[in-house]
Amino acid sequence: MQAIVYNTKGPAAEVLQLVERARPEPGPGEVRVALAFSGVNPSDVKSRAGTASSQLSYSEVIPHSDGAGVIDAVGAGVDAGRIGQRVWLYNAQWERAHGTAAQAVVLPSAQAVALPDDVGLEVGASVGIPRMTAFHAVARCGSLLGRTVLVTGGAGAVGAYAVQLAQRAGARVIATISSLQKADRARALGAAETVNYKEEDLVARVRELSGGQGVDALIDVDAAGHAPLYGSLIREGGRAVIYGSNKPQFQLGFGPMILGGITLDFFIVYKLRDAALRETVEGVSLLLRQQLQHPPLSIYPLAECAAAHQQVERGADAKVLLKL
Repeated sequence: MQAIVYNTKGPAAEVLQLVERARPEPGPGEVRVALAFSGVNPSDVKSRAGTASSQLSYSEVIPHSDGAGVIDAVGAGVDAGRIGQRVWLYNAQWERAHGTAAQAVVLPSAQAVALPDDVGLEVGASVGIPRMTAFHAVARCGSLLGRTVLVTGGAGAVGAYAVQLAQRAGARVIATISSLQKADRARALGAAETVNYKEEDLVARVRELSGGQGVDALIDVDAAGHAPLYGSLIREGGRAVIYGSNKPQFQLGFGPMILGGITLDFFIVYKLRDAALRETVEGVSLLLRQQLQHPPLSIYPLAECAAAHQQVERGADAKVLLKL
């Protein structure tokens, strides 16, 4: 089979290689999925680049944790009736050497989730990390009925889903955006207000939109960029739910945080505990049957994986996929 691999970390064009590898065989409790699409996420790109660590855990890595395709083989203990089932995947390359940037992948059966027949495989490859992250982030906010929520990156892959889910939960959503086009998109998704963080004073505008009180909850893609402002953006007793950061370290203003009784809630979707993981997977599966809007797609052939990674690094205005 064809696969993209890297055996050292570094720039995409220098380390990603298109190779031929033997098609893997599923072991006990596993399924093999013939992949149609592989999803490229910021975490995949940062891992390949060595952002957090320059060391490889495996001699060779096939990147990417999201994907969709059809089960074509099962291992011992897995119902043979799953063969032929369309599925979406999550955490395929988490703590494993081989992910979805290949024509086939083997992974635990539970991580291949049935995809409704009327949902495209390209959508299935788009929902793993982004929609699971958005679903869990909104759930961590608690009851949102009548509350105000600030979603940073409101037109991004995670933010677009978070805006929709928070609005459906009864929240008034404020979304940060960086252009008029993204503002239009965030409003179409359900944001009541948008703030262009490149042109407006974020704190002043959010406090104006929240009657001077700050928001009840903040769903944040970039803790390093926004954490110094939490004490001003979030009202007393509010919460920041944080799933990302553009830098490994950040600072907080202690006084406003402790006086405001503000809660910081961190999570990474790869390491959700069992109960939260089950709830999130089940919730995402149910949402696939509802008419949520999806980000626009940018699809590359497998051989152009480096270009796909580079688009994500630039700040993709779309969900980036590889077509197998």
